[in-house]
Amino acid sequence: MAAEKPLWAPSEAQIESANVTHFARMAIHDWGLRLNTYPAFYRWSVDHPEQFWRSVWKFCGVRGEHGARAMVDGGKMPGARFFPDARLNFAENLLGRHSDGDAIVFWGEDKVKRRMSHAELRALVGRLAEALRAAGVAPGDRVAGYLPNMPEAVAAMLATASIGATWSSCSPDFGVQGVLDRFGQIEPKVLFTADGYWYSGKPVGVLDKVGEIVAQLPTVRRTVVVSYLDEQPDVSPVPNAQRLADFVAPHAPDDIRFEPMPFNHPLYIMYSSGTTGVPKCIVHGAGGTLLKHLSEHQLHSDLKPDDRLFYFTTCGWMMWNWLASGLASGATLLLYDGSPFAGGGTILFDYADAEAMTHFGTSAKFIDECKKRGLAPVRTHRLEALRMILSTGSPLVPEGFDYVYRSVKKDVCLASIAGGTDLIGCFVLGNPILPVWRGEIQCRALGLAVDVFDENGHAIHEQKGELVCTRPFPSMPIGFWNDRDGRRYHAAYFARFPNVWHHGDYVVLTRHDGMVIHGRSDAVLNPGGVRIGTAEIYRQVEQLDEVAESLVIGQDWQGDVRVVLFVRLREGLALDDALVAKIKGRIRANTTPRHVPGKIVQVSDIPRTRSGKIVELAVRNLVHGQPVSNVEALANPEALEQFRGRAELAS
Repeated sequence: MAAEKPLWAPSEAQIESANVTHFARMAIHDWGLRLNTYPAFYRWSVDHPEQFWRSVWKFCGVRGEHGARAMVDGGKMPGARFFPDARLNFAENLLGRHSDGDAIVFWGEDKVKRRMSHAELRALVGRLAEALRAAGVAPGDRVAGYLPNMPEAVAAMLATASIGATWSSCSPDFGVQGVLDRFGQIEPKVLFTADGYWYSGKPVGVLDKVGEIVAQLPTVRRTVVVSYLDEQPDVSPVPNAQRLADFVAPHAPDDIRFEPMPFNHPLYIMYSSGTTGVPKCIVHGAGGTLLKHLSEHQLHSDLKPDDRLFYFTTCGWMMWNWLASGLASGATLLLYDGSPFAGGGTILFDYADAEAMTHFGTSAKFIDECKKRGLAPVRTHRLEALRMILSTGSPLVPEGFDYVYRSVKKDVCLASIAGGTDLIGCFVLGNPILPVWRGEIQCRALGLAVDVFDENGHAIHEQKGELVCTRPFPSMPIGFWNDRDGRRYHAAYFARFPNVWHHGDYVVLTRHDGMVIHGRSDAVLNPGGVRIGTAEIYRQVEQLDEVAESLVIGQDWQGDVRVVLFVRLREGLALDDALVAKIKGRIRANTTPRHVPGKIVQVSDIPRTRSGKIVELAVRNLVHGQPVSNVEALANPEALEQFRGRAELAS
């Protein structure tokens, strides 16, 4: 599974300077621990959660009162509560700096470049908070954002949090029904939107669409329009709309009034991205989100004051919330909106050089596409400040690791990470003091009792099984919206294994105590009763130059399951017998005969969610003549029609 030598290992100097090293020394001193290995340190973090999370609070300098108790009902999952006596404000913890240094740098493709200092961000947040209060927003109310990944999105979120209201957002490429499926459930009082956005060099206006949305959201008292495409956008298509400048005009940039709130006060409402029904509204608390992000940023990503943090994301993906929390560690946020290959195709690497990016966050798909385009930033860009590359969204295949170290940068910690909206963070992720092994996620998250279970609920190592978490953690959702008895919440995570979080990933815990993810459990193929992770097939197929991307499902066929592979080929290519034989030959040579598809079918597009994840279950439903719900969750719902009633799959 792994190479004999790691692809990268930290130097003694890097280990000595790492935040996690200093944190460990503090914890060892404070709690009188006798630890001298990382595995023992990880085990302490999950065996003694009260001690670990108190230490995170202290080390990261959380502003607020943590109270006398760190956890109650720790044996209940769900049901455990962290810091039940605490009072804090999330926004106060992100707005601790008052300097003229950069808080946010923003690139809107190659069309817009802006900077916002910490002082300017605080001033805007303060004015927005007072404007929201004047609009009738109070603690517990909802404020929604239909915005690009731009500075005003961060400011509006922080203003909302500063008064104890709850923020929820999605990106402006969502259609009308997709927005209503989300915001219609949570009934926001105020909606922030932009007048449009840029994509692949083209302006895309959205205010006509916003007008339709607001007309069907009767709780929205005010719509605030942020200028992006035009300095003075025409807001007349939107009922009760104001430009941002007019919304804040009556309010001076005075000191911000931060409302202290309980640890589990609702901070965010996130949305499941699947296509199996109306999105679930997942509610996350302020304290749990803050502690989880601080631990991931400072301990696992080695984020330090004045570092420059980038993640390619939209406001409809939890990585946006994760990115915004970088302010709590004193980092500068590098925001980007638009196509990752805008301009000459190297714009994100250009951004990294121009802004001395220290942390480059992206997707496995982006890395694969860079590889297929033949990009070699190691030759064309300096990337001098870059210390960590993070990848998520889908499993990063071993060849992706090879590409990064060969063609991007050799001395960099490559952190493949995985978790999700459900925990607004990661179960497994990077670590600056551990080696990087080819194809493996480095480690389990500190403070999270992550394990792998077989189908009978027994822990297994170096065998494929179900990713679980066996003990509570602070960023578990505080519930689902309008799920008063908690039944849907319990069914989502705790029905499979009692008192254990079942995440739904099909994984292996390796001999290095790292992890390999083989796909979603519910998409696992089962030909002849043998479980096959879809990522095992994708890894082989997408190494072929002819294949741009692929999707694999199991088709019920003659009392068994037949593996069906759909491929989108490079422009101008057609699937013929020779290419079918080449694909099957590669899969057979590098996996097993059971992995070889019974059918290979060419399509012109692969359906994806707006966060870039392919939707195997939706395609499987179509192939079996079953309905697909929540198609508005897809970035390209029109692609689904190619999979309905395919003649190739009838024989």
